[in-house]
Amino acid sequence: MNSQIEAAKEKFGKLIEEQMARVEMMKSQGDFIDYSKLDEIVIGVVGGDGIGPAITKQAQRILEFLLKDEVEKGKIKFKVIDGLTIENRAKANKAIPDDVLEELKKCHVILKGPTTTPRAGDPWPNIESANVAMRKELDLFANVRPVRVPEKGIDWTFFRENTEGAYVLGSKGLHLNDDIAFDFKVITTQGTERIARAAFEYAKANGKKRVTVVTKANVVKTTDGKFLNICKEVAKDYPEIEMDDWYIDIMTAKLVDEKRRTQFQVFVLPNLYGDILTDEAAEFQGGVGTAGSANIGKKYAMFEAIHGSAPRMVEEGRAKYADPSSIIRAASMLLSHIGYKEEAEKLDKAMDICTRTEKKLVMTGRDTGATNEEFANYIMDTIKSL
Repeated sequence: MNSQIEAAKEKFGKLIEEQMARVEMMKSQGDFIDYSKLDEIVIGVVGGDGIGPAITKQAQRILEFLLKDEVEKGKIKFKVIDGLTIENRAKANKAIPDDVLEELKKCHVILKGPTTTPRAGDPWPNIESANVAMRKELDLFANVRPVRVPEKGIDWTFFRENTEGAYVLGSKGLHLNDDIAFDFKVITTQGTERIARAAFEYAKANGKKRVTVVTKANVVKTTDGKFLNICKEVAKDYPEIEMDDWYIDIMTAKLVDEKRRTQFQVFVLPNLYGDILTDEAAEFQGGVGTAGSANIGKKYAMFEAIHGSAPRMVEEGRAKYADPSSIIRAASMLLSHIGYKEEAEKLDKAMDICTRTEKKLVMTGRDTGATNEEFANYIMDTIKSL
C-alpha cells in the first residue's frame, strides 16, 4: 500500500508541475488580437472527417459570397487545410498531426468541421480528441455558444471555460489500485479571470444587463468556490451589469422554466457544466445540429459545428444530405468575431428565414429533403433579397 501511495504522490506532483507551468504561460500572454489592424486576415477551412468536408464546403461558399469584395481587395484570404481526418490522425498517432498543426498556426481564425474521436471498440488508436487538442495547442480558452429562439424569448450566450476544470486532466487520472480511481479538477486564477472578463466584456459590448455564473460551489467548495469568487471580483469592474449565480443542478431546471428562462442573457461556467448546459440549451433551437460554436483565444479563434462526424451517413452515401446549419451558424460567429457584424447579421437573418419562417427547403438527412448545396444556395438567394 505504501508503494502505491508513493507512486500516486509522484504522479500528482508531476501534474502540479504541469499546471504551474501553464499558469506561467497564461501570465505572459498579451492582449487579444485586433483584426482591424491586420493587413490580411487568413481564414483556415478544415473539413475534418465524416460529413465534415461536405458541410464545411457549403459554409465556405457562403463566407466567400459575403466576403467577395474583401477577398478581391486582399483583406481576406481563405486557406483550405486537409489532413485532420481520423485516418491521417491515426496514421500519425496524434490528435493533430504536426504538419496540420503548423498550417493551423498560419491562420488567424479557423472554420472547422466535425472530427471523429475514437471510442472503445473502434478500429483506431486511442488518440485524444482533435477539438481538445486544438483548444490546448492554440489556447482557445473561451467556448462561446449562442442560442436564440425569438418566438420563445430566448437569447442566451454561453461562455464555457475550455482549458481547465474537470476536462483538462481527463486522460491523466489515477488508478491507485483495483479499488480506487481518481480524476482531477483544476481551476486557476488566471484561467477563471480571463473567461469571466470575456463574458462581461461581451455583455458590455452587446448591451446585455445580466451575467449568470453557474457552479456547484456549495458542494465543490475549493475549485468551484474559487471560480465563483473570482467571477464576483471581475463583476466589480462592470457595475452596470448585474451578476447572479446558480448551481448547475437547478440551472438545468430553470432553462425549461418558461417564466424564468427569458430573464437569462449571458452565462459563464466551468468546462463540464458548460458542456452539459449548452447541449440542453441547443434543444430549444432544434438540437445540437442547429447550433454553432466559437472557441476564442487571445491569438487564435476556431469556429465549429457542435455535432459529430456522422460516419454512418458517409457509409450510406448520404453526406450530401447532411444539414449544414450548425457550421453555417459557426460561420456567422466567425464573421462577427473578425469585425464583419453586418454580414453576420444578414446571415443570421437569412438562417432564421430559411429554417424557421419561410422554410422553402427542408433538410431530412436523406433524399427526401434538400442537399446541403441546395440549402446553401437557398441561404445565399435569401441574403440577396434582404
